[in-house]
Amino acid sequence: MKIRDHIANAIKENKTEFSFEILPPLKGQNINTIFDNIDLLMEFKPPFIDVTYHREEYVYHELPNGLLEKKVVRKRPGTVGICAALQNKYNVDAVPHVLCGGFTKEDTENFLIDLDFLGIENVLALRGDAVKSETYYKPNKGGNTYAQDLVEQIVDLNKGQYLDPDLQNSSATDFCIGVAGYPEKHLEAPSIESDIHFLKKKLEAGSCYVVTQLFFDNQKYFDFVAKCRAAGITKPIIPGLKPLATMKQLNMIPQRFSVDMPDALVKEVIKCKTPQDVRQVGVEWCIEQSKELKASGVPILHYYSMGKSDNIRQIAEAIF
Repeated sequence: MKIRDHIANAIKENKTEFSFEILPPLKGQNINTIFDNIDLLMEFKPPFIDVTYHREEYVYHELPNGLLEKKVVRKRPGTVGICAALQNKYNVDAVPHVLCGGFTKEDTENFLIDLDFLGIENVLALRGDAVKSETYYKPNKGGNTYAQDLVEQIVDLNKGQYLDPDLQNSSATDFCIGVAGYPEKHLEAPSIESDIHFLKKKLEAGSCYVVTQLFFDNQKYFDFVAKCRAAGITKPIIPGLKPLATMKQLNMIPQRFSVDMPDALVKEVIKCKTPQDVRQVGVEWCIEQSKELKASGVPILHYYSMGKSDNIRQIAEAIF
């Protein structure tokens, strides 16, 4: 089932659905590490589960002669297999992330063909981040530069238009495409207005809905939605939430995601005596966020689990 249809059904029934995002396990780990976490959340009947996709990273190994050898590795492979396993095991729609960074258009086309063959009909189209060795994001040679370009490639496939112009009687795919939005603007964007301008371009290119970057102040989300509507964006905007889990995240999250931490949340975390106290503050804050967002009528509440489900389960028990 398409995500746009899940959203439409939730709106029609005047309810808020629960969904979440997972990370593929590190290479060498068993898929049961994923299932163990998902099992704890399935009683809340998520209509879909997002699965992140990861580009290559560069690592350096010292050779016997003292020189360094650069190697390309992908530490979290398995997105396609996990999506197929989720749909088979749980009868839930899987939404794999598709990236510009690290992939050529040919790579992307082949990835999408695999998804189509497996009956996976939803994707989240993302530009992706810079690799750790780069200061700024650089697109791959022969790859898509921006998420809008990626959306356009997927839309072309939905029309049966492949990269090889000589293909005859080519089969059209039927992907429902989601894109990312940033309530506090993307860290590379010069302004929120500029960010919304390009978000609108992604939607006009053929995407169906928006899921937001994490935020801790609901007013940021409400203001973002209002600005999007004023700019002529009418498609659904799903809020993405992540409960704070560690003291370290007070500094790491603002730096990595360019989001503000509300003073009230910071004060509560600083008062904590143990890691368990911090985790519980994060859960309680996210519950209050979720209650307010649900009361506002959002059709989906989407949670970033980061491979851990115990705190997400606490939140879901209180909300759903």
